[in-house]
Amino acid sequence: MKIEILGTGCAKCKMLLEITQNAVEKAGVDAEIVKVEDPIAIMNYGVMSTPALVVDQEVKMSGRLPSADEIVEILK
Repeated sequence: MKIEILGTGCAKCKMLLEITQNAVEKAGVDAEIVKVEDPIAIMNYGVMSTPALVVDQEVKMSGRLPSADEIVEILK
């Protein structure tokens, strides 16, 4: 599983990375987590509001910080 955190480096984007790492650990899944800061790559996903969470090239949420439990549910 590949998880991408889309964001240009703001505090919320960094927080989403941290929350996602905790959720992956909690869920016990094998995942590669990548931080994507390139604005063109972010726009290619059609994301207009960051931070955004992408799992296996599918945007799961954008524009807000989910809880670790929400991300665990997404990863199931």
